[in-house]
Amino acid sequence: MVTTRRARAVRLNLIQNSQDAALIAIGVLLASIGLRGFLLPNGFLDGGVTGISLLVNRLTGWSFSVLLILINAPFILLAYKQLSKRFTIKTIAAIIGLATCLVLIKVPTFTQDKLLIAIFGGFFLGAGIGMSIRGGAVLDGTEVLALYINRKTVLSVGEVIMYFNVLLFGVAAVLINVETAMYAMLTYFSASKTVDFVIQGFEEYIALTIISEKSELIRKTLTLKLKKGVTVFKGKSGFGKRGQKNEEIDIVYTVVTRLEVHNIIDEIERIDEKAFIVQHNINDTRGGMIKKRATHH
Repeated sequence: MVTTRRARAVRLNLIQNSQDAALIAIGVLLASIGLRGFLLPNGFLDGGVTGISLLVNRLTGWSFSVLLILINAPFILLAYKQLSKRFTIKTIAAIIGLATCLVLIKVPTFTQDKLLIAIFGGFFLGAGIGMSIRGGAVLDGTEVLALYINRKTVLSVGEVIMYFNVLLFGVAAVLINVETAMYAMLTYFSASKTVDFVIQGFEEYIALTIISEKSELIRKTLTLKLKKGVTVFKGKSGFGKRGQKNEEIDIVYTVVTRLEVHNIIDEIERIDEKAFIVQHNINDTRGGMIKKRATHH
């Protein structure tokens, strides 16, 4: 029995590592397209360590691939000390893989339109970074630095990255020109939004709070028919169309993915078309019956 469990664990670990390697490889390829096909040939910048490498490359003409490895090196060392050996190894492989692809793979320059370069260059780069994160690695050391500073100060990860990039774009405006810095901000915005979408994707979580006089039937439909986990809160009516109310009522709460929302709301409205439904986005969940995203932190 122990041998069987061990073999199963080894098999699952092998499958997970294969999936991670595939995601990182796809991420490296997409980032290469964004850099080689849009940003590098047109002298465009981005945020983070990639942005620093692009800026130094534009000012000095030094190899971008070499700069990418050298500037990321301190952040990789920080990751080894603060995060995990597994994460560090994957990140090293991803960054070296990206640097190698930029040297070996020839990608045509897709456009010289500045707006298209900023939007689609950021899109491909962001998609690459997002896929790599899903595979358990990063292509840019800024996130590692942000996590470290977050643990040592009151600043959030998002705030650290924002301040870092504001400083970078300010330097770009002084050393090159304001227009370049503005396009860099647009590129970064495109990339960051794409990263968010790739990581969260269609599996973004939505919380539904349902208030209805037919709450028990709604609960049974959600749990028995739709196989969703629910929590029932005891509540009390406060005010209605006929004035003040003081009646106890069950409030049904559930968390679903974005793709499931419309189907679930349709089911609820079939039961009670007057049901009061509140929905809002949530960042993440733990435990319960929610299927976890394939992301790694």
